[in-house]
Amino acid sequence: MACRNERGVSLAAVNRPAVDVMDESFVVAEPSEVAARFRDPALWQGWWPRLRIAVTEDRGDEGVRWSVDGELVGTAEIWLQPWGDGVRVHWMLRAEPARPGGPLGRRRIDPGRLTASYVTAYKSRLHALKDALEAGRAVGTPRPGDAGRERGSLARRERLAPQKAPPPSE
Repeated sequence: MACRNERGVSLAAVNRPAVDVMDESFVVAEPSEVAARFRDPALWQGWWPRLRIAVTEDRGDEGVRWSVDGELVGTAEIWLQPWGDGVRVHWMLRAEPARPGGPLGRRRIDPGRLTASYVTAYKSRLHALKDALEAGRAVGTPRPGDAGRERGSLARRERLAPQKAPPPSE
């Protein structure tokens, strides 16, 4: 049985922000190239025009963390994780609506609709960035310039697999 406060509200939901998003996508590109795109203020200001975004931590090729203000108040992060011949792009957004009751408290904000609007916009923009970074690469083929490089989980597994002992000599 879930723990609840005196008003019957689940304690699990008490500390969760109204907008709480985590997403992961894969882009076939060098992590440094993807990181450079996300370090460009013009990119994220264009992606989230209703937010004032300030860098709180530039993590280099591992991504960037921001504080957000405007329509939402909270934090956002892009974490870049090298993977195979590309990078996993993790996006986190944890925020509250700036005016929980709407202008002058007259309009109720639906957190689900607000969350869906940010997720839909992000995915659309990330896929456009992915298309630009992966241009010229046929689906299922390595990145141009990656031919012959040992990358990907299969090559790594084979290299790290325990070696069989040679048969005993007679």
